[in-house]
Amino acid sequence: MFGCRGYTTVVVVVVVVVVVIVVVVVVVVVVVVVVVVVVVVEVVVAAVAVVVVVVVVVVVAVAVVHIQDLFVEFLWGDKPVSP
Repeated sequence: MFGCRGYTTVVVVVVVVVVVIVVVVVVVVVVVVVVVVVVVVEVVVAAVAVVVVVVVVVVVAVAVVHIQDLFVEFLWGDKPVSP
């Protein structure tokens, strides 16, 4: 009987240690996955922001050039300015 209690204690300790290790590994994996997802989302958001800024700058530049052309046509008509 005494020997069985010792083995039971060892088995219980081993099971508890294994369960704790599994829980720690699962928590670490979940944290790593969450961090990777957050980093990927931040990179995608930054890339989209850069694209939006570039598109806005190009659209504004084209609009400014077009408005300047319209203004020149309004002032001088279709004739080129003579020196």
